[in-house]
Amino acid sequence: MSAPPSLLAPRVLFPFLFITLIWGSTWIVITGQLGVVPPSWSVAYRFFVGAAAMFAYAAWRRERLTLSGFGWGFAALLGLAQFALNFNFVYRAELHITSGLVAVLFALLIVPNTLLGRIFLKTKVEGRFLLGAGIAIVGVGMMILHEYRAANVGAAEVLIGTALTLCGVISASASNVMQGSSVAREQSMAVMIAWAMLFGALGDAGFAWATTGPPVIEATPAYLGGVLYLGVVASAVTFPLYFNIIRAVGPGQAAWSSVLIPIIAMGFSTLFEGYRWAPLSIAGGAVALVGLVIAVAKRPDRPSVSGNMVAVPVERDA
Repeated sequence: MSAPPSLLAPRVLFPFLFITLIWGSTWIVITGQLGVVPPSWSVAYRFFVGAAAMFAYAAWRRERLTLSGFGWGFAALLGLAQFALNFNFVYRAELHITSGLVAVLFALLIVPNTLLGRIFLKTKVEGRFLLGAGIAIVGVGMMILHEYRAANVGAAEVLIGTALTLCGVISASASNVMQGSSVAREQSMAVMIAWAMLFGALGDAGFAWATTGPPVIEATPAYLGGVLYLGVVASAVTFPLYFNIIRAVGPGQAAWSSVLIPIIAMGFSTLFEGYRWAPLSIAGGAVALVGLVIAVAKRPDRPSVSGNMVAVPVERDA
């Protein structure tokens, strides 16, 4: 049996870099979705658009637009965890703390992804991976400290925003690990995600209506363009790629995207919001990158299995 691919394998690395770049840009776009429209309605609109795009893609591929066996229940649970709970927590967190702090806190996704992947998927974790992850978490902690100091909000707001973000991290991690299961691999990727997004969007809409009232829309080019970007590019295009990466290298290695995303988000903020890098954030980003290099680098004499699953080929329908 051939060794499972590492994060550095071209067929894994290129989509990994693409989704990391796209998701690094979403934090600024999400802030434009808050204000006039309640967060839950913004989340619902995003995934109604994403579901429509996924169904259109599956139909273009002439795939059967139904699921089999346990697929329906699986898609509903996936939609609840990934597209309802996760994003509602994140959008609400940004009402209390800055998008930069939310993005950096989300880098902690590597911890539950690695632990849950080991428990439920029996993924092997090498000492090199653990060392790199530990170093990266130190770097993330340095960035969290800087963003906390720069947030200029009260302690209560920081605690609420942090708690909401961590709830989003756990929800996202649960859905990530689900992607490594045999039930997930039995379904068409495009069709499964389409239904999961639709179920998630329906849950988002039901929650939004119950808690904030009937639908509200901000009919401005900025808001509507943001919904389309988040729904099509940052959801329908990227989630199939990300889930394929999880199936190929495991949730632990895939979660390295969450470590790189806040660094990229800070870069976008520098360009568009005048964000100024502080020595602590620069040092934290550098330490996190060192951890990434240590975790994914292969030894010349034997292949690394850090964070990897049993060899599963990347599916072609993403």
